[in-house]
Amino acid sequence: MFVHAHSFEDLTAEAEEEARRAAELDESGEQCEDELKVLVGEKSIKEKPKEEEEDVCSEAWRSHKKHVFVLSEAGKPIYTRYGSEEALSSTMGVMMALVSFVEAKKNIIRSIHADGCKVVFLTKSPLVLVGVSQTCQSDKELLRELQYIYYQIVSLLTLTQLNHIFQHKQNYDLRRLLAGSEYLTDNLLHRLERDPALLLSAVTCLPLPSSARDVVSSSLQAAKAKNLVFSILVAGDRLVSLVRKKDQFLHHIDLHLVFNLVGSSSSFREGEGWTPICLPKFSTAGFFHAHISYLEPASELCLILVSTEREDFFNMSDCKQRFLERLSKRSAYQSLKEALKCPTYAVEQVGIPELRHFLYKSKSSGLYTSPEFPVVYQSDKEQRRVMGLYQELHSSLHHPTRPLRIFYRCGETENLMAYVTNGFELYLCFSPLATKALAYSAVSKLLKWIRKEEDRLFILSPLTY
Repeated sequence: MFVHAHSFEDLTAEAEEEARRAAELDESGEQCEDELKVLVGEKSIKEKPKEEEEDVCSEAWRSHKKHVFVLSEAGKPIYTRYGSEEALSSTMGVMMALVSFVEAKKNIIRSIHADGCKVVFLTKSPLVLVGVSQTCQSDKELLRELQYIYYQIVSLLTLTQLNHIFQHKQNYDLRRLLAGSEYLTDNLLHRLERDPALLLSAVTCLPLPSSARDVVSSSLQAAKAKNLVFSILVAGDRLVSLVRKKDQFLHHIDLHLVFNLVGSSSSFREGEGWTPICLPKFSTAGFFHAHISYLEPASELCLILVSTEREDFFNMSDCKQRFLERLSKRSAYQSLKEALKCPTYAVEQVGIPELRHFLYKSKSSGLYTSPEFPVVYQSDKEQRRVMGLYQELHSSLHHPTRPLRIFYRCGETENLMAYVTNGFELYLCFSPLATKALAYSAVSKLLKWIRKEEDRLFILSPLTY
């Protein structure tokens, strides 16, 4: 359903078309600022209140397990997760000096390891991103998170605009354009720590009978328009249906950025939104325009219609109405509302007593499924801890030089198992009383249960226009 290896360059070889798009979007900084105000909302264009910013000299600031910094190649601060950019300008200057020093020796600085701390660098001209971590995550995992932050910034401005700005003024203060959008980056970093979707490079679906999902998908397919590229129906962070234009693919990173945009702003509940958005894994050159609206004021169902045309708002609004009219005539709409009352499922349904939780990703579809956390992991602290354990398992399976196929680990509070094949990835969390033999037999039983439920848990036959 999602093409993980395909970027825009893979999807088209028409260099002339790319050049045309770049030329159309080579706008001035002021014009881009107007676009961004539409995206983040006028009332959000404010600096963070100074009283909310931590003192970068305080013990509280130093005690954070992970910091993220973004700066320009001129050493100008752009973003910090904690504290103020102004207070960290000298620190970021030192970071840039390290990058420049190593580059002068015709080399690339990738990471620094010292005293239980990792400093990971990602240079994506004209930006430099730095992650400082005291967690157990590998360099590869931290680099993946920095890439998400990079794509988040590109989704707001486009790479064409970024290059244009810094070619004309190397020491430009990019915070001027990004002012008010910090909450998007903050929320994305929060998701990177808590959301299995970003760890697995996948998307989870709302559990729904296949007959109802087919009706929803066919209704989206029927409500098409000339410039419509993607029709996406979501319920919170869960995908209900996605219909795409033939031969056009949506990368999971782009979909995660769309989820982050919708989930980070309550303004879309106030009516029909129309916002520019760059999908960087499709094309870093220009903006799509997204019509974002909820099917009902109090509903979690949100419809995102992505168009290539800037002046296409009314056409997209008409597509939404046609979709609603078609859907409301079918019983599937009621099934959809019923599914929203219970958007997840309990691990007890699998029928393995010692199994507490699991993550299963289908590599062919780019979709994953997992049950709700049981009572023992209901607190936010415990869920963060379990996600940290899954991150460690993921790092072990995907180690750059010593990748593992099966990993089993015993602990005081739970036993863990990870298993990867050409077709799937599986992460399991068991009671500490579970044995290794039980864990291996549980894998077989769980896979049978998933095969039996797959038409409810996954989108098996995605449609196209």
